[in-house]
Amino acid sequence: MGSDRAAVVQGKKGEDVFSPVRRALTHIDHSLSRRSCPFLAGETESLADIVLWGALYPLLQDPAYLPEELGALHSWFQTLSSQEPCQRAAETVLKQQGVLALRPYLQKQPQPSFLEGRAVSNEPEEEELATLSEEEIAMAVAAWEKGLESLPPVQPQQNPVLPVAGEKNVLITSALPYVNNVPHLGNIIGCVLSADVFARYSRLRQWNTLYLCGTDEYGTATETKAMEEGLTPQEICDKYHVIHADIYRWFNISFDIFGRTTTPQQTKITQDIFQRLVARGFVLQDTVEQLRCEHCARFLADRFVEGMCPFCGYEEARGDQCDKCGKLINAIELKKPQCKVCRSCPVVKSSRHLFLDLPKLGKPLEEWLEKTLPGSDWTPNARFIIRSWLRDGLKPRCITRDLKWGTPVPLVGFEDKVFYVWFDATIGYLSITANYTDQWEKWWKNPEQVSLYQFMAKDNVPFHGLVFPCSALGAEDNYTLVSHLIATEYLNYEDGKFSKSRGVGVFGDMAQDTGIPADIWRFYLLYIRPEGQDSAFSWTDMLLKNNSELLNNLGNFINRAGMFVSKFFGGFVPEMVLTSDDRRLLAHVTLELQHYHQLLEKVRIRDALRSILTISRHGNQYIQVNEPWKRIKGSEADRQRAGTVTGLAVNIAALLSIMLQPYMPTVSATIQAQLQLPPPACSILLTNFLCTLPAGHQIGTVSPLFQKLENDQIESLRQRFSGGQAKASPKPAAVETMTTAGPQQIQVLMDEVTKQGNIVRELKAQKADKNQVAAEVAKLLDLKKQLALAEGKPLETPKGKKKK
Repeated sequence: MGSDRAAVVQGKKGEDVFSPVRRALTHIDHSLSRRSCPFLAGETESLADIVLWGALYPLLQDPAYLPEELGALHSWFQTLSSQEPCQRAAETVLKQQGVLALRPYLQKQPQPSFLEGRAVSNEPEEEELATLSEEEIAMAVAAWEKGLESLPPVQPQQNPVLPVAGEKNVLITSALPYVNNVPHLGNIIGCVLSADVFARYSRLRQWNTLYLCGTDEYGTATETKAMEEGLTPQEICDKYHVIHADIYRWFNISFDIFGRTTTPQQTKITQDIFQRLVARGFVLQDTVEQLRCEHCARFLADRFVEGMCPFCGYEEARGDQCDKCGKLINAIELKKPQCKVCRSCPVVKSSRHLFLDLPKLGKPLEEWLEKTLPGSDWTPNARFIIRSWLRDGLKPRCITRDLKWGTPVPLVGFEDKVFYVWFDATIGYLSITANYTDQWEKWWKNPEQVSLYQFMAKDNVPFHGLVFPCSALGAEDNYTLVSHLIATEYLNYEDGKFSKSRGVGVFGDMAQDTGIPADIWRFYLLYIRPEGQDSAFSWTDMLLKNNSELLNNLGNFINRAGMFVSKFFGGFVPEMVLTSDDRRLLAHVTLELQHYHQLLEKVRIRDALRSILTISRHGNQYIQVNEPWKRIKGSEADRQRAGTVTGLAVNIAALLSIMLQPYMPTVSATIQAQLQLPPPACSILLTNFLCTLPAGHQIGTVSPLFQKLENDQIESLRQRFSGGQAKASPKPAAVETMTTAGPQQIQVLMDEVTKQGNIVRELKAQKADKNQVAAEVAKLLDLKKQLALAEGKPLETPKGKKKK
């Protein structure tokens, strides 16, 4: 693995010397997970946070020692590390003294065992998993034995879906995508896919759920796109709305409605809110200096001016916001501005505009935040961004533009202007609901009974967490405001950014042409969801996650469980006589299921996916230890034991099919069809593990769920989406190479090789059937090939053999 990776040193009882550190970090992570507050003692950082951060910084500033799987700890550490006082302390003290002082010690010590060979999960260590109380085991067994009787009646689907008094009513929105931009993978995971997982989970919990989205269609971006394509703005909107809808349909996004903002309802509701703000004195008038392109003969909208950021010097900052530092900008503040349409230098001209008086609305906003944030699930980055705005002081915000394509301003003297897209775009959620049902106010003017979850990337936080709440509070019309603001960081592509113009990265309309099923895309994007910090899409990592987590772990377990029922018991679930070990497994699965619920209730989507994979690993280990394929050939007691193991395993597979439904709906439905899972069990997920496939239940035909991704297939796709770079020089026929993978990815493969090697050795020692041995040897050789390629080593084809 390299000279910088030390071997693991085990203690007398097999425990590596970093286990106490791991237990401490896991304990902190669990403590933060259980609390509704982002810090140790409340909504704001305390002395305890600062002291603990300083103590952990020398270790955790190295990303290798802070795995993303410890999600709550990861978010807490990143939030504190991003604050200016902590950054100064890190630069002046910790980085120059603390880390250097600790580094020689770290280099002499073994790598933490949780970094050697596997990703960290939120589960306790194996020793701790074994310490279940008798009460926990008894409760798990009792719930299991009740089976399908425990399931409540399935609630019939309403049409339209409306809030119900006394029930949990969940309103979910995805940030509205610009109609003329084809979404890339980062857009999809940041908004619609994350929201879809939570919407599907909410429905599994039988919560009254409405999930909506739509295209944001007004603004200069649409006008300019229409000019480029020789169409009217409305024709452009009609064309691209269909493109968006098709993309989300392919990704299996379960909107209750996917609407648009170019509707009469949008005009009506936006103008009503505006007039209520005017009547209450929350709208100001002022003269604005704007950039005007004389060549194009028009005032330039913010997003059609580009230049150098006055704050950080980024050279491609937009006229309203810098993508690098995140600060909002007035277009005239840009250095070296350019018109994005014709690249000429615009001039400054004056124009009269309307402003939302944010300073005057500051007090009701802060009162609302003080009431909302405790107990809510705002992500740490969302809290930090809103606090930064409040700390810097609110300023009046311009809400009109000199355009034609937009919602008209209903005020004398401003008839030639339209509303700025970020004033009325968030009102689009209301108008889209109004086009879905004329009873839309039951959702949007009902804060006492409705919980609003809004999903977006972090650049949208100011508009959802501050600008729209100020507008709604100022209108004084009892609007439903966001309860849970869920913001992701950014997803990058390989080593850079997505760029449609340069052909870099995978965009929504391209994914379906790769030959990779939508559920695999969903799984991988959710696995790398940028929850605590920016993450990157990697083709190599996608191959590894598909082949290790899906094919070898999840798919392998579910297929084996079903095949054992078919092959050994004629397709009928056998009788199950539980031993103490079986009861303990029931309790472990129940605890992991409850952890899954806790995580998804907190909208920790990526971490909850790990719980599914953890249960699958438990199932694989259970089968491997009990060896039902051997016991079925033995005594009556052995055959009974094989039946119990098979029955329990296939029920775990059934549970996994339901837990998978928010993440991989097509795979979930396939498993349920193969197992002939009773319909009530497919629609409800309780917090206990139930026996949903009792003895005597007949399953259907079992077949593999996943296909292996091949190296040449992935390399071809990498080249295809790399931006038209020069083709690599041809490789010699007998040598195959691949870009080196990361240490953790390589370690996953090393573990797979070791595991498969043990299987081969056991089979040979038992003098098993030659065909069976040959099949397992072939698997071992294939894994060794994957490992060599991941490490960047050439593979020599044996002489005299043709390479496939």
